[in-house]
Amino acid sequence: MTAHAHEHLHHASRLAERGVPFVTVTLVQPEGHVPQDIGAKAIVTVEGLVWGTVGGGRLEARAIEHARAMLGRAVDEHGVPRAVAPELVRYELQRDLGMVCGGAASLFYEVATAATWNIVVFGAGHVAQATVALLSTFHCNLVCIDPRPEWLGRLPARANLRTQLAAEPADLVPTLPRGAFVLCLTQGHATDLPIVRRLLQEGRSRFVGVIGSDAKARTLRSTLLKEGFPEAAVQAIRCPLGLPLGTNAPAEIAVSIAARLLQERASAA
Repeated sequence: MTAHAHEHLHHASRLAERGVPFVTVTLVQPEGHVPQDIGAKAIVTVEGLVWGTVGGGRLEARAIEHARAMLGRAVDEHGVPRAVAPELVRYELQRDLGMVCGGAASLFYEVATAATWNIVVFGAGHVAQATVALLSTFHCNLVCIDPRPEWLGRLPARANLRTQLAAEPADLVPTLPRGAFVLCLTQGHATDLPIVRRLLQEGRSRFVGVIGSDAKARTLRSTLLKEGFPEAAVQAIRCPLGLPLGTNAPAEIAVSIAARLLQERASAA
C-alpha cells in the first residue's frame, strides 16, 4: 500500500468510526494539463474538503459541490442512511470549468454512509439493566434515559453507551436522533404514556416499542386513539415488545427484546 493510500484509509476509517458520512473522490483519468496524477484522492464531508486533493482550483471546487450533493441524497427524510450509487463524471476543463489550461479529467465519486444504529432506552430498572447490557455488545449507539441517578449508575461502562439523567424524560424526545429505535422500559403505563405521546407528536423515530402485556397494549392504544393520534401510527407501536420466547426473567426478556430489534432492523433495511 502506498503512503497516499495508507493516509486515505486512515482518514476514511476515522470518519467511519465517528459515524460521519463522506465521499471519496478519485482522479481516474487525467487528460492533458491536469494538476494531479491518476489515483489522486480527496475526502469530502458535508462540511467540505477534509483531506487530500484532486487538483485544486475550479476542478476541486466542482468536485466538492458534486460530492456534497451526493451526501444530501445519502439520507432519507428521517435522517436514516441509504445507498447512493458511485458516479463517474468527466469534465472538459476549459468548456465546463473555464480553466484555460485545457485538458479533461474524470472523477470517480464513492459515498460511504455512516450506517449508525441509534437505540434509545427510556428506563433503567431491572429489565432495562439487562437489555442495555446486551444491546451495548451490538454495533450501535445506545442512550439510556432515566430520572433516577442510582439506577443509571448501575449500568455498565461501554464506549457506545451514554446515560442521561432527566426529571421529565419525555422532554428529551425532540433531541433524539432521527430514525432512532426507541424502547420504553419505564416503571409502568403512567411513565410510558408521556414518552410515547411525545414520540408520536415528533414523528422522528423509526421504531417505538413499549414493554407490557396485551392488556397494557390495549389501554395504551385506546388512550392514544382517544387523544386523536392517527390509527396507523398507534398500531405501529410494538407492545408487547419482545418476541414470544423465554421466561419473565430480566435476562431472558432482554434477549426477546434484542431479537425483536434485530428483526425490525432487518425489515427496515
